[in-house]
Amino acid sequence: MNNINVLLLFLHFVLTLVSQGHAQHHLGKEKVTNIDFYYQENLKADPPTAVLVAKPNDTIVNATNSLPYGATFVLDTPLTAEQDPNSEVVGQAQGLVTSAGQNQSLLVFAVDYIFTSGKFKDSSVSVLSRYPIFESTKELAVVGGRGKFRMARGYANVRTIYRNITSGIVIVEYNVTVIHYE
Repeated sequence: MNNINVLLLFLHFVLTLVSQGHAQHHLGKEKVTNIDFYYQENLKADPPTAVLVAKPNDTIVNATNSLPYGATFVLDTPLTAEQDPNSEVVGQAQGLVTSAGQNQSLLVFAVDYIFTSGKFKDSSVSVLSRYPIFESTKELAVVGGRGKFRMARGYANVRTIYRNITSGIVIVEYNVTVIHYE
């Protein structure tokens, strides 16, 4: 009986080694990539880069009041290489943002950052996170991606650089750390 346990333990060890080597073969080598870009929201552009698609009944949503619980926006916002809105566009942010806090102003993000030029062209990083609206610095969770960032995980440090309620312009700096496979 003791020999059978040793044999089973040995077979388990061998199968574990083979399966780990096989998984590494399919995923490739783990790699860490840092990406910097700027989110250029313009609510008064034609067309606007974020649009209110849902809100609570009998509620007015505008730039001068805080977002009510349940206000939901869709995004299609340019990402640029530099802080200047006229700098090279490197991608688009597309997704949903919802005000989710009844007692605290919270935003929930479900956004895909799609790269349309440069070395990450045709790849994306997906984030899903929540944070208090009025924090100027935030951290978003990277939960996936496409292309070069398939199976991605990581985080994005986000800092609001510029916000003007009158013009509807918001510029946000993103420093993203992505763990993915080559």
